[in-house]
Amino acid sequence: MTLPEGFLPYFNAWEEKIGAFIEFKSDPVSPCAQEGGGIPGLKGLPFGVKDNIAVKNFSLSCGSRLLENFRAPYTATAVRKLEAAGAQVAGKTNLDEFGMGSSTDNSGIKRTNNPWDTSRVAGGSSGGSAAAVAAGLVPFALGSDTGGSVRQPASFCGAVGLKPTYGAVSRFGLVAYASSLEGIGVISDTTARCRAVFAAIRGKDPMDQTSQDAPDSAPLLYGGSERSARKTIGVLSAETIAKAIGGETAAQAAALEEEVRRGFESAKSRLAGLGHTLLEVEIPNLKYGVPAYYTIATAEASANLARFDGIRYGKRPGWAENPDDLIDKARDAGFGAEVKLRVLLGTFVLRSGFQDRYYLRAQRIRSGIRQNFEALLGSPENNGPCDAILMPVFPTRAFGRGETSLSPFAQKAADLYTCCANLAGLPALAFPVSIEGGLPVGVQLLGRAFAEGTLLDLAESYEQAYPFPRPTGYRAFWS
Repeated sequence: MTLPEGFLPYFNAWEEKIGAFIEFKSDPVSPCAQEGGGIPGLKGLPFGVKDNIAVKNFSLSCGSRLLENFRAPYTATAVRKLEAAGAQVAGKTNLDEFGMGSSTDNSGIKRTNNPWDTSRVAGGSSGGSAAAVAAGLVPFALGSDTGGSVRQPASFCGAVGLKPTYGAVSRFGLVAYASSLEGIGVISDTTARCRAVFAAIRGKDPMDQTSQDAPDSAPLLYGGSERSARKTIGVLSAETIAKAIGGETAAQAAALEEEVRRGFESAKSRLAGLGHTLLEVEIPNLKYGVPAYYTIATAEASANLARFDGIRYGKRPGWAENPDDLIDKARDAGFGAEVKLRVLLGTFVLRSGFQDRYYLRAQRIRSGIRQNFEALLGSPENNGPCDAILMPVFPTRAFGRGETSLSPFAQKAADLYTCCANLAGLPALAFPVSIEGGLPVGVQLLGRAFAEGTLLDLAESYEQAYPFPRPTGYRAFWS
């Protein structure tokens, strides 16, 4: 592949400011592209890959000092499918360490800044992918979403972010954080591009037993007869969410700032103007979402990260008295504070006698949240009263650092807006709707399982009427 004329100086100028890539190849080549194959819309396009997704001979650091020099020995299924479509890996993007964070400031490798305002965060944990797409360095990138890690940075940076239905995309090659919650997602510059990428990477994979094909009853991604039909959209407003939250401190942390509220109200008005029916809905079990999410996620992280011990994976200390001392020293030097915190929390909730009290109770709450959503959206076989649910992505725009930063507690409380889609295993699509105070504001649509086509149809019709904004200095190199 030959990069467009003038692209490398453009890339270097942006990358110096935002730090989106851990590794970048200015001459990306894929075997399939050399053979002349490819799918229109993807053929020949470079793309970024979050650095917790394996690409053979590329970095696989997971944003951690422990794996800083590790190279992937194989390629993830989603990446292979994109290469088969003619797209080419350009590089690996930065992330919060092992996908744990909402800012990408938890990376042990480098800091990533927001293209709209470099004093602010890009979001997380897929902040590198979102920043790279928003700045026009690549037309799309792969990320991973465990509790909002694709949608939140996409919203912060003014890009499109899709979290597919759990199992719709193979997780083979994704370094596991919380296996029952996470999946590979797409961040792109346009809704049409997001649709093309998802169409290429979805489907059952014999290397991942949780993956599956969409059922015949699922909405079509292309050519559906109902693509332009008016939809019924349930609105999960900030007021409704605030009522559901227990505790004054958590409610304050999840309250929308005025700019986000204006963007959300604008999205409601515009969707209604496009002919869609909007109605207020409630999720009774919503208030338990964040506690259930962090109980399950940290428990699974504690088990999944046990492999990183300095023996099989990771840097070894120069000297240790015994294997236990080796593991302690390797993890102490290699893991950041957020990873240590979550591993300790997960170990706590899995202790003997505590599983019933915390972990199993969280799983029951998870089932209740899934049933709440199914009552509104239906299942792949049966439609519910709503075609999609509209809700905010995050209570603030991209936040700053230092005095203007959000506290770790506020960042976790704000996951209420995104983590429930992961708990229920449902698809969710974030897209920008306005610029408020010089920063993008996004909203998200949730749909029933395998209804990505419906969500993409809604967002694409919105984009056609209200084109997505771009940061100052953006150039469109990719058609």
